[in-house]
Order: sequence, then structure tokens, then C-alpha cells
Amino acid sequence: MAQTVHSEWGFAGVEALRDRAAVLVIVDVLSFSTAVEIATGRGAAILPFPYGDAAAAQAAAEEAGAVLAAPRNAGGQLSLSPRSLTTITSGTRLMLPSPNGSRLSLAGGTATVLAGCLRNATAVAQRARMLAGGGDIAVIPAGERWPDGSLRPAVEDLLGAGAVVAALDLPLSAEARVARDAYRAAGPDLADIIRGTRSGRELAGWGYADDVELAVDLNVSATAPVLRDGAYQAP
Repeated sequence: MAQTVHSEWGFAGVEALRDRAAVLVIVDVLSFSTAVEIATGRGAAILPFPYGDAAAAQAAAEEAGAVLAAPRNAGGQLSLSPRSLTTITSGTRLMLPSPNGSRLSLAGGTATVLAGCLRNATAVAQRARMLAGGGDIAVIPAGERWPDGSLRPAVEDLLGAGAVVAALDLPLSAEARVARDAYRAAGPDLADIIRGTRSGRELAGWGYADDVELAVDLNVSATAPVLRDGAYQAP
């Protein structure tokens, strides 16, 4: 069968596709994948860790020789806020808990996992094609969570996934085609749409409008972070 690009949502999407895809691209635009792109582009390594158990995260960071990211609202410290990572020092190993992107990154099984966002969509697509070696590629929009824990599909992740899918330029599943077409339909309104999403409005309301502005920059980066030995690093 011809090499095909697939796309399914969230953790269940990873579980559905990890055994058939040679490469998984995790897309969590606001803000995990954007944070990973910025940090690795500056020579840092990002260690994903599931969100919610601060003590376990601290112990894991110490064991891995990494610095544990601070809460986003800590101010002036390395955190899930992409803006906080624009000055990260090359060689830093940062353990970055997140409720979506980190959890999905760690569930990839034997597939090669990359972190994709709008900033590096084309670079990630090129890297994914090279690493897949003719095998299938799965692009996973992470989505968010409703208060009951169920998946909340997130427009920004659909559009980010669509940007990667469009750049792959390969045969598509129906789901991947819809993501690509949504991205193409956004056209010049892409940034404004993402600013107006529920996640975009929330971040701006909490004082993180700068993070949204970093996230909506399209194809400004050649960094394609790959998860190896538990850490995302630039090739």
C-alpha cells in the first residue's frame, strides 16, 4: 500500500495509530509543541512528563539530571509558557509537565515521535518524511480537556495538524484531508482565528497574549524536535 498520512485526535488517536505509523507528529499549538520548538531551537532538551503529580515530576527530573519547569504563573522562570523559553540556555535539560502534549508524546510506543506546531510545520513534515522511510505518518492534534476529562477538540490544533499535513504532500486519510483543508481554508485569517479560539482567549485573558503571538507565527523555524531517550532534541 502507498505511504499514507493519518490523523486522529488526542490520546485515543495515538493509541489507534501508533502501531501502524512509523512516525507520530504531536501537535499541541497552545502551548506544548510551541514551547518544545522554541527550547530545542535554542539547543535545550525537553523531557515530557505527565501533568498533575509535582512530587513525582521533581523526583523524575532529579533522576534525569534535568531542571523541573515552574508553574506557568510563577513568573520569570522556565515554564510551559513559550515566552519564558526564548532565553533558555543551550544544553539545558528541562522537564516539562503538560496535561496534553507531554502525555501524548510518551504514548508513542515504537513509533518515532516529533513535536509539530505552526512555527515549524514544514520543517517537521520534511523530517517526518525522512524518518518514516516510506512508512505511514500520523499527525495527532492534541486537543484540550473539558472539566469532566473528556476530549475538547481544539481549533488551533486542527489547524496546526493541517499545516503539517499540507506540507507532507502525501496520500491522505479522510481525517487528514479534513485537517489539511481546514488549514487551507483559514488562509490569511489563520492567526486571527487562533487568537479567537477558546484557548487563545483564555491565554490572553490570563496575561499570556505573547505566547499566542509566538504560536501563530507560521513556518518561521527549521527546528524539527525528535523524541529520543525520553527527551525532545533538535536533530
